[in-house]
Amino acid sequence: MDNPAGSRDPAEVLAALRSEYAERGLSEEDAGRDPLALFRRWLLEALDSTMHEPNAMVLSTVSVEGVPSSRTVLLKGFDERGFVFFTNRGSRKGIELAASPACALLFGWHPVERQVRVTGEAWALPPDEVASYFATRPRGAQLGAWASRQSEPVTSVEELHEAYAAADARFAGEQVPVPPLWGGYRVRPVAMEFWQGRPGRMHDRLEYRRGTEDPAVWHRRRLSP
Repeated sequence: MDNPAGSRDPAEVLAALRSEYAERGLSEEDAGRDPLALFRRWLLEALDSTMHEPNAMVLSTVSVEGVPSSRTVLLKGFDERGFVFFTNRGSRKGIELAASPACALLFGWHPVERQVRVTGEAWALPPDEVASYFATRPRGAQLGAWASRQSEPVTSVEELHEAYAAADARFAGEQVPVPPLWGGYRVRPVAMEFWQGRPGRMHDRLEYRRGTEDPAVWHRRRLSP
């Protein structure tokens, strides 16, 4: 059976990939002094676009041995306090955040030629906020949270199906409660970078950092592309 893709050298294909960025720019005047206000504006524009899951973000954590780990999670809340996501606290990311709250987020909004990087610390949400969000999840997702021991090895797909069926039977005809190890986090940003693609790889990059003396004050600077 022919395999045209297999006959090409991936290294040559990757080296030849080019995409010119020319949609818009990012000036200091347009960006303003408040990165959270700018993020809110960019998020609304991403939500109004046709891109798939604009609330998807890459979360990076670090183990106690200093080994980094990244995965995609979904932004489920945002305000002046930070960025909210939910997960199994017994997962690798949950264990690493328990040991060190330092983390990073990356929003890769490629269809609109933008990305946002966030550096901060993640803190567990209170039980009432977790329960309030969990109640809005589809029943299937609620059962899945009980069935999955996230990040732990399983012997087969059948084992997962059996765990899901057991959870379904356990809570038949009643509201599914929040699993003991399921929870949420709010990432409080200490630095944010806004990237806007520009022609000739002369991209706009504006970085904001909280003041050390007054955390309510953000210091902005332009970075070289």
